[in-house]
Amino acid sequence: MPSTQEVWIHAEVLVTDPLLLSSGLCLGQVIQAQKGLLPKPSLQARPGSLVPLGKPVTISCQGPPGADLYRLEELISRKYLDQAELSISAMEQRFVGRYRCSYQSGTTWSPPSNQLELVATGVFTKPSLSAQPSTAVAPGADVTLRCHSQYGFDQFALYKEGDTGPYKTPERWYQADFPITTVTAAHSGTYQCYSFSSRSPYLWSAPSDPLELVVTGTSFTPSWLPTEPPSSVTEFSEGSKKLNHSLVNEVASTETSRNITILPKESDPPTGLAFQYYTRSNLVRICLGAVILILLVGLLAEDWHSRKKPLMHRARAVHRPLPPLPQTQKSHSRQDGGRPDDHN
Repeated sequence: MPSTQEVWIHAEVLVTDPLLLSSGLCLGQVIQAQKGLLPKPSLQARPGSLVPLGKPVTISCQGPPGADLYRLEELISRKYLDQAELSISAMEQRFVGRYRCSYQSGTTWSPPSNQLELVATGVFTKPSLSAQPSTAVAPGADVTLRCHSQYGFDQFALYKEGDTGPYKTPERWYQADFPITTVTAAHSGTYQCYSFSSRSPYLWSAPSDPLELVVTGTSFTPSWLPTEPPSSVTEFSEGSKKLNHSLVNEVASTETSRNITILPKESDPPTGLAFQYYTRSNLVRICLGAVILILLVGLLAEDWHSRKKPLMHRARAVHRPLPPLPQTQKSHSRQDGGRPDDHN
């Protein structure tokens, strides 16, 4: 059974001009994908993309049934593997980087998957994580999570247990602040942070000791069936959906003027029912109003049209020229000389 290192194929070994090969492969796959309209595959790492040194991880590419060939690529080293899965029994620094995959169906290549960043953790000593002013925070107050390293790292990442992605900071030496404004019950949980260098973005420190953030008291829970559907219900619903993936693919600034604002977690099902109820009610009201408006416009148009016809007939009768009056005998006598004829 060949090792993982032996299975990888490097483009420079196959041709004398690797740049030409890479450009040709990418261009051909893009053109064929546009013609065939194949869906792009998904790429994931199990159990996760943050892998401690020495621990196993599996990178798997998933496409539709019937795919003839899979190709797994590591974009930094430009190596690729013609199979759908890469199993790493013990994580090493040489496996870190950006991965993507694609598949072939017939003669057509699919578009590439979204990129997966594989990170090795435990390469450096863990930083420390603290909460200012305290780990116990009242609802509506502000708190700052500070990640500090004894080394001169310029990058820091904050994770919350149960989420799939971090908050990262821009360049900041030795420590980074993650301010959270208007704390709610959604912010309760266990946090850890990592430190690393921008020169080696996939080699991270060990995680800090866990920090438990506790939100004391009770937070406001909106009624599931309020008397009037305010606009904030919609904003709350949208924000709640985003919260399920809070701390994912977001960048937090360490400047004091820029704060992290995390919306509260999705509330109990009645809130969603209330939103659906008001949405349907509003749609019904709008439809009924539109139907009534159309009927009124039709009745007014018909009434106006029925009144217009008699008016037009009357107007024509008024402007019709009068017939000439018949001439009398007296008028003839006056025209002949002003005297009547004498028949005697």
